[in-house]
Parts: sequence; C-alpha cells; structure tokens
Amino acid sequence: CGTLDGAPVVLLLRTRDLFSLPFPLTPPLVTSLSIQASLRGWRLRLLPDSFPQSRRPPPSAHALWKARNSLEKRRRALMELFGLKLEVLPDGARRWHGCDKDTPRCFGTVRSQTPQYLLAGRWTPPCCLRALRATVRHVVAELEAAGVRYWLEGGSLLGAVRHGDIIPWDYDADLGFYREDVPKCRWLAAVASGGRPVEDPQGFLWEKAAEGEFYRVHFSRINRLHVDLWPFYVRRGGVMTKDTWLGHRQDVEFPERFLVPLGALEFAGVVAKAPNDPRAFLELKFGPGAIENPEYPNPEVRRLAQDVDAR
Repeated sequence: CGTLDGAPVVLLLRTRDLFSLPFPLTPPLVTSLSIQASLRGWRLRLLPDSFPQSRRPPPSAHALWKARNSLEKRRRALMELFGLKLEVLPDGARRWHGCDKDTPRCFGTVRSQTPQYLLAGRWTPPCCLRALRATVRHVVAELEAAGVRYWLEGGSLLGAVRHGDIIPWDYDADLGFYREDVPKCRWLAAVASGGRPVEDPQGFLWEKAAEGEFYRVHFSRINRLHVDLWPFYVRRGGVMTKDTWLGHRQDVEFPERFLVPLGALEFAGVVAKAPNDPRAFLELKFGPGAIENPEYPNPEVRRLAQDVDAR
C-alpha cells in the first residue's frame, strides 16, 4: 500500500510474485518495488484516481519536513542496499549515491587486472567513471599548461578511439609522457625531488607509484581512483622505452615516430594528445583487431562475452 510512502497508491500483484522478489517489503515501498519490477521486466499500470485517500487534516510544516527527511533517509538506505550509484530523476536531474572525494572508491584492490565489479558481472560504477573523468581532465589541463609532451596510452587510447571516453569497464587511465619533461610540471617536479605525495589546490594527490618508476594522480587522498603517468625516453634507434614494465600485454617499446608530431583525440570530456597513427600504435601494442574486438584486461579470469551475452 502506497500509504507507507505517503503516496495515494495501491499496488495489486500476486502474493507469490511479491515474495519472489529479494526485498519484497523494503521501504520506501513504491520505489523499492518499482526498481525490482523493472529489473524483471514487469510493467506497472498507475491508476491514480481509483483508490483515493481518506480525508485528513493538513499536516503542519514541521510534519512535512519530518516526512520528507525520513523519506530521503529511507531512499538513500535503499540505494545503498541495492548497490545503485546513480538515480536519473523524471526531470532528467541526477542524484548520486556512490563515491566522491571524501569517500573511498567503490571497489577494493584490483587483482590480476580484474576489479571486483567485473567478477560480479558488472561494469565500472558510474560514480567511479565520473571521478576518473574528472581526474583525467585535471591532469591533462595541468600537463598542457606546463608544456609537458604527453599522449594517451594503453586502454585509455583504446577507449578514445572506440568512443571518445574511458572504456566502460576500466578502473584507471593511462598517459605516457617524455621523462625529460618532469621539471616542467610543478607537481611532478615536487614529487620527484621530495619523494613524498603532493596534494594540489583542487584536492588531487600526485605521487610516485610504489610499483616502479612512474607517477600516479589520485582523485583525492581518500578516493584512490587514479591516472597513471608513464615516463618514456628515447633510446638508440629512435625507440621509446621506460624503466618499469609490469608485464601487461601492451607494455612494449615503440618508435618515436608515433609521437612526432602528436595527434589529438576526444577523451573523457577533453581533447587530449595522442599518437599520430592510433590504429597502428594500438595494433603494435595489443595486436591486430584490437579496436574492433574489445576484451577485458585478463580474459583468463573473466571474458567480455560472459557479460555481453547476459546483457
């Protein structure tokens, strides 16, 4: 009954259907049942005038405030219970329930290049993608302003070529840059000289990665969604190399000609620098057909086909 939510609604459905739901009586009831019904493909018909409420004295302003506050708390608790990170409201407005700068990211340590949400058959939570995009835009702006020669690397370049954005199941972003340009960026220079993390005025945390000779920019001290910055340099024969190799498929040297001159691609809401022949660059790193044949970072743990077929 909608009176549990303070709404003039009566919902009629079979008892066995109601109790087949994982959360049949979780308040706020109308919202809870609507979400669960939509996931099962059930269609609800609203008959607003069929079951009018009985006459009641008008509530006081304080009673209205308490009711709204209580309903909002129940809604937030419901979204947390369901694991929903984003609500798109009827007027198109968005209400976020996931992580932000003051909370940890929505997933734990990534193992075998496979985050927890992929193991559960889900893609990157929208709040995490929002934080990653904000971090990318911030880092690109800082590097551009400092005159650092950088470019989209690895999976970030794949995402830019495929659809101009972060790959929908990715958990970080990657940029390469010329190692000799470290002194140009005050944040990279401060980390390189001091050896300690540096927080900039916008709350992004710059640090040297514990795994090797590269840098990392986090969304915040608490929220560790990040952009990896890989310092490359030219060795004999005009080949770009670096000092840390993590054994990823795309971790290979490449000719500097891909960077002279640099190109540009849309990515995460900005126009970012990129290799001048993205297709050839990606096929050198990932193999032929890398753009047209998407796959998860570690198919031995989980394959994209498992989730695409389910969708």
